[in-house]
Amino acid sequence: MSTLAALARLRALQTGRAQRLATVRHCHLSERPMVFIPLRLAGEAAAPLAAMAGTDPRHPRLLVVPQPRDRDLRFAFTAELAEVILPYVEGLQKATETVERRGSEPYERCVDAPQLIVPNRGSVAFVHMLGRSTRFRRAEGPYAVHPSVPVLGRWLTFLAQRAQYPGSAMLLAATEALSLHWATGQSMLEDANLASLVSWIDPPPGMTGAAAAREAEDPLLWTPAGPATDPGFDTEVLAPAIRAYEDTLTEHAAARVGEAVRSQLEPTWRLMWRAIGLLGALPAGPGTAARWEGDRASFTNFAAQLAEGGPPQPKRDGAVGAASRLARMERAQASYDAQRAYDDPLVMAGYRLTGEAFTGTVLATEPDRTEGEGRGRKLRPLLTVRTSDPVRLAPGTRLGTPERRGQQAEVVEIAGEHVTLKIVKGMGRGRTATPGAVPEVGERVSYASLTEEFQPPPGLPAPEDTPWTHGGPPVEYVPADEEPEEEWS
Repeated sequence: MSTLAALARLRALQTGRAQRLATVRHCHLSERPMVFIPLRLAGEAAAPLAAMAGTDPRHPRLLVVPQPRDRDLRFAFTAELAEVILPYVEGLQKATETVERRGSEPYERCVDAPQLIVPNRGSVAFVHMLGRSTRFRRAEGPYAVHPSVPVLGRWLTFLAQRAQYPGSAMLLAATEALSLHWATGQSMLEDANLASLVSWIDPPPGMTGAAAAREAEDPLLWTPAGPATDPGFDTEVLAPAIRAYEDTLTEHAAARVGEAVRSQLEPTWRLMWRAIGLLGALPAGPGTAARWEGDRASFTNFAAQLAEGGPPQPKRDGAVGAASRLARMERAQASYDAQRAYDDPLVMAGYRLTGEAFTGTVLATEPDRTEGEGRGRKLRPLLTVRTSDPVRLAPGTRLGTPERRGQQAEVVEIAGEHVTLKIVKGMGRGRTATPGAVPEVGERVSYASLTEEFQPPPGLPAPEDTPWTHGGPPVEYVPADEEPEEEWS
């Protein structure tokens, strides 16, 4: 937790209301997101009990498994879930745009991408587990399932994997998205309770956030947001309803289970749309559009791979694939951190407190200064900034600035409150700086060690050249007859 976030939590505790950690929204919010609230059977890792899903807050779709331990009922539930999610996902593949690229052929990219919003991080993990348990199923042979089940499994796996990338918004946990923008007066563990978190941010009239949060912790008033259910509900309501279904196998008994889980899901359904409304009231940060473009490109590529009949995602990445994915995630994290700081002065303030960034006033400039001789001469303007921030940057550190995106400066010297910088990128191509590229005397500027500079991918061998020290070349995927019998609970 940063110093600024800790101070915001203390202020929230003092005032009784959540405090803003951001001035803009740092996650994309679709005009038509799909809310997905899963429930699983207690004690089972991937045995779905029920789900509520939909894109219209007034018309949720309730899906129920009256006996979650029954394999046929579980996959009938998954096929029904596919009827809800797949049309939403596939409908977004129809509209495309042509993207021009310098030095490369243009390509088609989907105009939009799906966005599933789930209550919490546990629901994201359940989406991943449900995808893993269904993407290898087959529509023919022993243990056959509906053809839509493995397709849904592959899409859920794709969304869960994409959620691991910093800044991605195709699978959002509501609690994490809210905690990114507000600080409450409770612990981060308590922030995982959606009802309590929303109560701090938007308490009812006449109540403080603390009082509303205490009330929200009562499972009789606000049910858990899943995927786990309340133990009291499991013992007193759910277990008798499931036993009644086992004994009679009637529609009436199945409806009893459905009404029981509906009572658990409807409060969370209302909370989810409140959370979406709170996020939607914040203006979108400039960097969200670029990150959503990355999501749309990833969505387009995976849709094409699926259409071409590619194999399902492997259970485990090979050594080369894992290293490549880790490198992409690290680059995404660096870019996400820089974009958030450049978009939001509150986020930048956190880096100023740690000495990784500073804000000050330009005292002097040398806009025409050059280095080198003859044809190797390069324009390298100098500027001196006075700042009261604690600057903990070594000479030679590369810095970026939110006022001039794409420009880079290098720390030359730090002498008390005076910081001398050398601009090394983003002044134009001529012997003189482009007008406005060099800050003027008296201008207020910010610089940070966070940069959005492109980082080339690491030089990795081809998968078939994986050395024996890392397991050797990965074995080609061949479906096995015993895979449908694998235990997932």
